[in-house]
Amino acid sequence: MTSPRQLTCPHCDGSGFLLDEATGEASPCECRPRRIALARTRSLSHHIPRRFLDVGFDRNPVKEMDPTIVRAVERYCRTIDERLDRGEGLWFQGPRGTGKTTLAMLVSQHALKAQRAVAIYTVPQLLSEIRKTYDDDSRHDYLELTRRLAGVDLLHLEDMAVARTNDWVLEQLYTIINDRYQDERSVIFTADVENPDDLATHVGERTYSRLIQMCGDPLPLRGEDRRIAVRAG
Repeated sequence: MTSPRQLTCPHCDGSGFLLDEATGEASPCECRPRRIALARTRSLSHHIPRRFLDVGFDRNPVKEMDPTIVRAVERYCRTIDERLDRGEGLWFQGPRGTGKTTLAMLVSQHALKAQRAVAIYTVPQLLSEIRKTYDDDSRHDYLELTRRLAGVDLLHLEDMAVARTNDWVLEQLYTIINDRYQDERSVIFTADVENPDDLATHVGERTYSRLIQMCGDPLPLRGEDRRIAVRAG
């Protein structure tokens, strides 16, 4: 993950400010907003898991997936800066073991290489982090965590449909997604649902409506569970 100080910039040499030598005054560089966004990820989960570090469009299992879906992801990755600037997202829908996470990690990988701020969570993990903010000895409060989640360029959520649904879960998901919806920030996510409309049952109608507008139609992945097939083979 690129740190704010490591963010390369030909104009300010990484300081985030431009110095007018004639007046001695400093002004913010055009890279400063991205530098601030990267700083917000310091306390967030933003690393590609080891299993997915070497995934690529030119190797398995991606080469074995539906080429129409893979091409759509490739187009998104080739234009990652423009997509994130417009707040466009993606969602991968289908049964477990069909490659949803692999493709989503490819997108996050490209965003990180483009020096964009990315936060990566499973939904159960994120809900656990939110619960921790209620502890008296928590390092972060609730508002600070949600502010950081709202500020990153890309929020990558895994297992959108696995959390046990109750009013508290629905409210947290709505808050996170609505903040990004209002600020036109990108979301990518995976969901183990048979039909796209089934997602509304897990996240609530309000959140589902916003996700559809932000991410468009799902990219459906079908087939057998590759993890089980590989183990059986």
